[in-house]
Amino acid sequence: MAGNGTHRFRRTALTGAVLATVLGGGAILAACGTGGQGGQSGPSAAGSGPARLSVADSYIPLPPAGGMAAGYLTVRNDGGRDELVKVTSPGAESVTMHRSTPSSMEQVDSLDVPAHGALQFARGGTHLMIMGWQKAPALGDELELDLTFAKSGTIAVKVPVKELTYRPGQS
Repeated sequence: MAGNGTHRFRRTALTGAVLATVLGGGAILAACGTGGQGGQSGPSAAGSGPARLSVADSYIPLPPAGGMAAGYLTVRNDGGRDELVKVTSPGAESVTMHRSTPSSMEQVDSLDVPAHGALQFARGGTHLMIMGWQKAPALGDELELDLTFAKSGTIAVKVPVKELTYRPGQS
């Protein structure tokens, strides 16, 4: 295929730019639970009962060239343990889950949602990579994300596109 090397170079360059943005954000992954079992209440209390999930603080910083973007949100759980196994969007070609460390970014297939805790997608930590937008994003747009959980099924959320420097809880 002609031009395949150029396409691969562009995708690699975009991935590097987004990685620099994500890692440069400086926020550290903060979760309400450790994801481990046991604890003060005993092992049966840690993961028993159905998960009771809600989503808060969702946003997508406006991508520089309208291409690849990162997505952030918090999945709160007031019930038993669950697992986020897939994220899709009718407005994007692909949405993948990634975990960042100070020196790398790796795609993950699933993420734990601890019982009576939270899974937080934040700058510099766990985040979503959104690629192949149906239309170029603009400030104020909303992108539907469909979060699929192992036990709780799928939750659809509308995620607003915010300015690149936006941080939840700051004015």
